[in-house]
Amino acid sequence: MVQEYQSPVRVYKHPFELIMAAYVRRFPKCPLIPVFVDSEIISESQSEDGSMLLTERRCTIDIDAPRLLKRIAGVDYLYFIQRNTLNRKDRTLRIEVHNETFSSRVIVCECCKYTVHPENEDWTCFEQTASLDIKSFFGFESTAEKIAMKQYASSIKKGKEIVEYYLRELEEEGITYIPRWTPSVVSHTAAARLQLPPPSTARLIPVNSAKDGLSNRDGPTELVAGSPDDKLDADYIRRYLGDLTPLQESCLIRLRQWLQETHKGKIPKDQHVLRFLRARDFNLDKARELLCQSLTWRKQHQVDFLLDSWERPQLLQDYYTGGWYHHDKDGRPLYILRLGQMDTKGLVRALGEEVLLRQVLSINEEGLRRCEENTRVFGRPISCWTCLVDLEGLTMRHLWRPGVKALLRIIEVMEANYPETLGRLLILRAPRVFPVLWTLVSPLIDENTRKKFLVYAGNDYQGPGGLVDYIDREIIPDFLGGDSMCDIPEGGMVPKSLYRTAEELESEENRLLTDSIYKSASIFKGAPYEMLIEITEASSVITWDFDVSKGDVIFHIYHSKRPPQPQKKDTLGAHGITSLGAVSAQLIDKSWVLGQDYSLVEKALTCREGESIQGSHITRWPGFYILQWRFHSSPACSASSLPRVDDVLASLQVSSHKCKIMYYTEVLASHDFRGSMTSLESSHSGFSQLSAATTFSSQSHTSSTISR
Repeated sequence: MVQEYQSPVRVYKHPFELIMAAYVRRFPKCPLIPVFVDSEIISESQSEDGSMLLTERRCTIDIDAPRLLKRIAGVDYLYFIQRNTLNRKDRTLRIEVHNETFSSRVIVCECCKYTVHPENEDWTCFEQTASLDIKSFFGFESTAEKIAMKQYASSIKKGKEIVEYYLRELEEEGITYIPRWTPSVVSHTAAARLQLPPPSTARLIPVNSAKDGLSNRDGPTELVAGSPDDKLDADYIRRYLGDLTPLQESCLIRLRQWLQETHKGKIPKDQHVLRFLRARDFNLDKARELLCQSLTWRKQHQVDFLLDSWERPQLLQDYYTGGWYHHDKDGRPLYILRLGQMDTKGLVRALGEEVLLRQVLSINEEGLRRCEENTRVFGRPISCWTCLVDLEGLTMRHLWRPGVKALLRIIEVMEANYPETLGRLLILRAPRVFPVLWTLVSPLIDENTRKKFLVYAGNDYQGPGGLVDYIDREIIPDFLGGDSMCDIPEGGMVPKSLYRTAEELESEENRLLTDSIYKSASIFKGAPYEMLIEITEASSVITWDFDVSKGDVIFHIYHSKRPPQPQKKDTLGAHGITSLGAVSAQLIDKSWVLGQDYSLVEKALTCREGESIQGSHITRWPGFYILQWRFHSSPACSASSLPRVDDVLASLQVSSHKCKIMYYTEVLASHDFRGSMTSLESSHSGFSQLSAATTFSSQSHTSSTISR
């Protein structure tokens, strides 16, 4: 495998001629580079007018490698050929390097360039590319590659120091200016000869950006990503991106160049590109794949315009208990979420997953913007934010299965498109139920992200090692015992009158999620709605959550060892009814005999209009389970045997023969729910639990709760 390196641009704020005078002083040997043993000129030629100087030299390098490896290779030193091309007229120096030792086994190539700064002719730029290809090396290919890259990285760090050392030496000698070359003056002195540095001294150290020349300030101006002419410089990287190793700098530059050459849309800023590299441990191929998928997703859903185009619904502003709040001690933007005070089910039912996902996306987009702003304010790289989650008030109602499912799906979107944006997560006042929630969500969170979680139970956050270690005491919110007033909404229960139907939630345009958690179904008199679930492993858990939005229904669970065959007969056609919602072909054949072909595994549950039902069923056998909702006719209120006129008229209307439900189901494998079975029960969900809603049988266990 070929290892490649691309340096950023380093800008020396000195004229080209002065840099060349400092550069030439490192030969024939440099005490600042111990591995550079010696060098000798092989050939040298100059153009007639003296504007071009070509120099070829052999350099002797003492690689810091194990003695055993040197004995196996049969060498003590390595030899490299270096070629310089100095153009005094254009003020450029091109340096090309390749290895002479083991050239049939290992291929080392370097190319370095000194050029005049495009915006300031009194400054000099330096760039470098390199590659290493070890084809075979006595069975020690991997070891040789690691040694080479380690040696290369260490010599890179010396590059700037060497040039600056000789610049100071020149200054001490009183040399602070060297005139530019002119055709009438040709120098043939040895001091004017510029010769190629050894490969180990090739300065992979980055350079300041060309954008620095736009002003006389010491600090670089921020670059705008996306222009093919833009080049990253070392000062810019340290100022806005942080301390990176030379190889990490190379990965960033190569990925950025690839985007500029191939990507047609808006190119993300360097800070965001760097996040994808960090998320994949600077594996260039993996980071590129993840970034490309994210860019496609952003373009498809117009995420770049989300902050400007999306208006938060008033209901979200009133009941979503989160908001940005100052910054932590590291300068990271701080986001506070009072999850324990949030009605997660009410928000999902009233707004839908789509709105909540857009809310989370807008939070992340705002977080990226605040990171850039804080980077400018604090004068150091800030690429992530801190999130404080207060779990005071968290109960079993927050572990409502569809809500957890929605949370998991949102986490998947965040992990794929906003990697390495969370610097620290402070979880305060975690109740006993928190381990259950953590068991459900932690598998989808990246391992590096999980390491950033700090959990405090009760009031532990108030002591040493708690909140004051991360947030200034004067900005600790009042609801956490501080003196600072915090205007984050306190939340509350979303009125059921604001709940939306499944059809309304599924009709959202430009959906970010391809499907909705909830499904809708219509149930007609004589035509039950049935759902088939195949279970391959005993002790699996079937969970459900449904709302009866119209009419009354009876809920059954059946089991069959053989797969039922849907009937082809148009059951609704016999009633002259047109389907207005999802309906299913009847699964239970009329010829089947209860107790022989199939069995009722749970007692029937009557559900009234307006009720919400949550429950779970632990299966005893593998096979086919049928969830059935059947139309339920209320008994006549009159004791008279003669029907009332109102009853007769109502029976003639189609709507009186129709019920509607919104439902959600999920199957958990036995190993997924052990130890967290309470997450499937809503015993303290804030709903009125009916004792009759919980049934037990010798075959299985089901729990259901009802809310009105």
